Amino acid sequence: MKEFRLKGSDRFLKIIYSFSATEKVIFGILLIVAILTSIIMAYRVNSMFLVPIPSYGGSFSEGMIGLPRSINSVLAFTDTDKGLSTLIYSGLMKYQNGELIPDLAESYKVSDDGLVYTFRLKANLQFHDGESLTADDVEFTIQKIQDGEIKSPYRVDWASIGIKKISASEIQFILKQPYSPFLANTTVGIMPKHIWKNLSADQFLFSEKNHEAIGSGPYKIDSIEKDSTGNPASYSLSAFSKYHFGRPYISNIKIYFYQNKDGMINAYKSNLIENLADISPQNTYQISTTTNRSTIIHNPLPRIFAIFLNQNNSPVLANKEIRRALNMAVDKDKIIKEVLYGYGVRLDSPLPINSNSTTSTSSSLEKSDKDGAKSLLTKSGWTINERGILEKKIGATKQTLELSIVTADSPELKMVAEIIKKDWEDLGAKVTIKVYEYGDLSQNIIKTRKYDALLFGEIINKDLDLYAFWHSSQRNSPGLNLAMYVNSKIDKLLEDSRITPDKIQRDNIYESLQKIIKDDMPAIFLYSPDYIYIMSNKINGYNIKSITSHSERFYGIEKWYITTDQVWKIFINKK
Repeated sequence: MKEFRLKGSDRFLKIIYSFSATEKVIFGILLIVAILTSIIMAYRVNSMFLVPIPSYGGSFSEGMIGLPRSINSVLAFTDTDKGLSTLIYSGLMKYQNGELIPDLAESYKVSDDGLVYTFRLKANLQFHDGESLTADDVEFTIQKIQDGEIKSPYRVDWASIGIKKISASEIQFILKQPYSPFLANTTVGIMPKHIWKNLSADQFLFSEKNHEAIGSGPYKIDSIEKDSTGNPASYSLSAFSKYHFGRPYISNIKIYFYQNKDGMINAYKSNLIENLADISPQNTYQISTTTNRSTIIHNPLPRIFAIFLNQNNSPVLANKEIRRALNMAVDKDKIIKEVLYGYGVRLDSPLPINSNSTTSTSSSLEKSDKDGAKSLLTKSGWTINERGILEKKIGATKQTLELSIVTADSPELKMVAEIIKKDWEDLGAKVTIKVYEYGDLSQNIIKTRKYDALLFGEIINKDLDLYAFWHSSQRNSPGLNLAMYVNSKIDKLLEDSRITPDKIQRDNIYESLQKIIKDDMPAIFLYSPDYIYIMSNKINGYNIKSITSHSERFYGIEKWYITTDQVWKIFINKK
């Protein structure tokens, strides 16, 4: 048998054999050191060129408040139903980093007159059960929303919209008049017609399919665990491998349901769940100071908390200097610090701070100035009477600065009302706080507009359609013009904003609108609360911004990841 030898190896071996025993030991040690050094250097050089990338695998658990009732994008109303629907269904469009992008749609176009929206679907779309998703399913979903017997909470958005199916992959929506925020309506999840088509309206509302939902979203339902009463205790979800944005990195999600926030927080403290949302700033502060296993994600919600001044119910508020002085006296920073524990931003505008339109930043807002407020009232002829209350003779009558603050029976709102009461009393006002259970407040106070100053919050959607909140036609219920505000210029701006598709033009409209409302001061804008989400530190890849509702935390969840692989940078650059 032929042997293979390196050239010169015999000579090298003879040299080694000539070593003394001590020299052989020293040589062996040096050889081992050289080999180890080479391995370490090779490892370090390799590490310099390796970078982590997301890989498939991992799981997390999350808590939600309330039982799932209708995991059905046509019916979903509660935060729990909406959250699960976001994971399970997909819409024609979706939000990403606060901007609308195509989801199931490959593309869309809008006619020059703003009346016709044409959508083309992506190819090879599938539901979780393997059936194809086509324009038939889109048409079916919208028709169910429009069905009065179904009583969809989204019916108002689609009531007067015409539908025209062009082909299996193309569909049109026809508006009766231009409405620039319409695209936001198309984020509604598309339901599988083949599963729901034979159900009557009653069956649609109460079908078990509302629990065992099938959609085309990033996650599908694997199993449902029920408690002793037969109600869902938890849902196990798995990544949908045929998801049209690519298989999600995180393999499994376990969702647990709780009756209240205390139960959910106790589960978090017991390590049963890792993620949770919809908790108070106080609970968030406690968690942030007692654990380091989570990341606290918080961004201002497009919600406006304000004191709406009803001049019709309280004539003293018709005096512009009074409204200005009351605004100047409110310590908004104190509210943010003591009530929201820093999880919020101050406002002086009807638009939220982080909206997609032009608005002021929190750092540029006017701060509390009680001395300036007192000086303004003194110069306007208001004096303190023998009861210690500001008064002024206007015509033949004397007006006194006496009013009530009406609000809901919420711990946070009651604390805010107490701070404002103290600020206004320091100014020379007599203030009474009236607290009502939410249902009573809505039906008997807000609906009838029986209040002087209403401390309340309004949800401003991403489309920034302020028509219902400030147009004079919306002064009476069910309109949301809670300040009973009338201004013809504002009416015109609001009408124009609805038919202006160009974003820059809409921004200019909103800029003008804000200036007029700030000058008229029909309301005292206080703050936007933060959306708060407690997320496990092990999760990466999230980008949660510009949140309107709790369910939107799951937008982009397919990019979240827990596990990683190591690859050379050169291969990343080639992608």
